Amino acid sequence: IWLKIYSSCFQPKRTLWTMKSEQTETVSSDHAALRDRKPGYWKKEYILKQIAAVKARVMRLVKPVDAYTGLPYKNKEAMKASGLSWIIVLKDKNGKEHVMEKAKLSFKETSVSILWNSAIWPCLDILSSLKLFGVMPLLPDQSKATSKNGPRRRSLIAEYNLAHLTESSVALGADKLVQLFGLNPGLLVGLWKEENEIAFVMVSLHYHQLVERSALGSATVQYAIPPNKPILDDVDPEYGLHYYTLHLDMHGGSCTYLCGTFKNLFCRKGRVD
Repeated sequence: IWLKIYSSCFQPKRTLWTMKSEQTETVSSDHAALRDRKPGYWKKEYILKQIAAVKARVMRLVKPVDAYTGLPYKNKEAMKASGLSWIIVLKDKNGKEHVMEKAKLSFKETSVSILWNSAIWPCLDILSSLKLFGVMPLLPDQSKATSKNGPRRRSLIAEYNLAHLTESSVALGADKLVQLFGLNPGLLVGLWKEENEIAFVMVSLHYHQLVERSALGSATVQYAIPPNKPILDDVDPEYGLHYYTLHLDMHGGSCTYLCGTFKNLFCRKGRVD
């Protein structure tokens, strides 16, 4: 069954010459050899090729870079093409996992904000950790459907400790109903004041290699971003960053408070973090 599925999807490239009779016999015997594989071989090959095809298509979309921000400007299209989404998994002290799927996305110029709000959350006192995953359908046809039942791959983006959240973290702000706590990197947790339970979870993800971080890691290991070393300056022995550009974008919800670009920046070697 899987050989037929594989063959119908990945047709061999046609040759420009005609085969002789002895070559035809070789092909027939090769076709028999193709069938003589270990159980599960063609299923595995089909899935691996489909994953590779999706990755190649997505990587082509994130290649073009915006000259203004220095970031891929087709991130949104790449995410749509791959069916990429994000989930959070809350783990309690007994090892049970609570998966939160439904999220609201807000795309900005340099980042995407993701909000999970629900009327039903597990009790904060029993939670030990929160994991943020990028989730991508295993097969490309699944990217068009929102079904949770199809096979999907998880890519770990970040992990946060929720044990003793209110004691170990400093509140960033509050209103009459909710108190806000921040966890690095980029996670905001809103707690109801009266009940000290989760009201919402929000994360802001920068576009820099976001698709790679959300798709190329595994369920247990984060994608390793290649190191970015400053270019050696032969003139200055204390070379640092020369002629760099900083793009600053501050926003909250639908409002943008500051958006500006600062060019020709410089700093010494000792101040580069």
